[in-house]
Amino acid sequence: MMEPSFDFSEEVAVSVARSRLSPEQDVPSSRRERLDGSGRNALKVLFANKFFFRNGGSEVVMFDEMELMRRRNVDVVEFSMNDDRNIPSRFQSYFVSQKSYRASSRREKLRSALSFIHSSEAVSQIARLIRDEKPDILHCHNIYHQLTPSIVTAAAEMGVPVVLTLHDYKPVCPVYTQLSNGQVCARCGDGAFETILARRCADGSLGRSALLWAEARYHALLGSYHRVGKFIAPSKFMYEAIVRRFGADKVVHIPNGIDASRIDTSVGDDGYALYLGRLSPEKGVEDLLKAHATAQGAWRLVIAGTGPLFDELRRKYPAAEFRGHLTGIDLERTIRGAGLIVVPSVWHENSPLSILEAMAHGKPIVASRIGGIPELVRDGTTGLLFDPGDVSQLSENVRSLLVDRSRREAFGRNARKIVENEYSLEEHGATLFSLYEDLIASAGLHRKVGS
Repeated sequence: MMEPSFDFSEEVAVSVARSRLSPEQDVPSSRRERLDGSGRNALKVLFANKFFFRNGGSEVVMFDEMELMRRRNVDVVEFSMNDDRNIPSRFQSYFVSQKSYRASSRREKLRSALSFIHSSEAVSQIARLIRDEKPDILHCHNIYHQLTPSIVTAAAEMGVPVVLTLHDYKPVCPVYTQLSNGQVCARCGDGAFETILARRCADGSLGRSALLWAEARYHALLGSYHRVGKFIAPSKFMYEAIVRRFGADKVVHIPNGIDASRIDTSVGDDGYALYLGRLSPEKGVEDLLKAHATAQGAWRLVIAGTGPLFDELRRKYPAAEFRGHLTGIDLERTIRGAGLIVVPSVWHENSPLSILEAMAHGKPIVASRIGGIPELVRDGTTGLLFDPGDVSQLSENVRSLLVDRSRREAFGRNARKIVENEYSLEEHGATLFSLYEDLIASAGLHRKVGS
């Protein structure tokens, strides 16, 4: 998830930090009657995410879960932000208006900043949707900034239990990456957020850091995250980070899943290293490009993705093949042709879908030993790990696998078996469904759910 590229003056940011932001008070606080007399017995789940198109991993996970729930006769309700790229939804009339953070005047900047922290529109719209559709569960994914965690409070006050899947560290890190000026940092993990001001963690900007501090403090005072019934941590690493602030009874570890049966591993391997993903500093892609440059043509590198560093990196490292954003058959062919996948991240990655995708394709992985990555990549079994930022070790790991096809194939077979046995999409859906049932039961909602 990216932070919006605000260009607020420090004066505006301080105004935001000092503002007394009050959440909407017009949502009902009493619990609704769940038995509506219609004889309907299907579970109804409201999914919320700020994007309703396949923008990144959080959207892929959510759309997969929505489809899994439909197969179980679950009624799926959707809440998001309007965007021309959206997948059609019959609930579009409830979606919030598209947000732009490129305001010019001081007044517009302040208004944008306030909506970044608390969206009155999102609270009003989700309250209307809840009244109309009467969902049993609100399942949030990436809701920050455009929807805001204020929708959690609104739903909880209307008697709807809330699940929040953690795609990043936002509840325990205002800048979401656990990076401060390029260095790994977990100082805000217990809910004390002053570090972001002292260290100017948001790209060195006091204005942006103050805005993110104000956001974190506001939702701490509002108790937004404490209204979450269960946090879903896709990795054990994320689980431990969230337990530190919210306690073990509020967090459950549910790994992401993938449908490996749709992927044919019988073809491919043209012997190149492939990077799949966003070109941004925390992804460590420049370390990979440096490793490739020092190899002086000993191995081939393909970069598939875009991001803020795309133009700069393509200019600095012309020997690599930059293919931009790939989708559909072009993406599939690129993955199939790879000899291995590289994940050189320097931040605490959670549970990258790119790794599961590579494993399902029977590809070995060379990856950083950081965050949740070692839970997926088993050193010496499905791939090779290296210390984050160690360009020499990264280069040697790539070289050693690319010159040894039989070892690559053995790692790939192991990876495929692990995905099939431990990261089944169907198993993910079954576990999620059970979580919904448990939350409804613990909330005292006795409505019979579908199976």
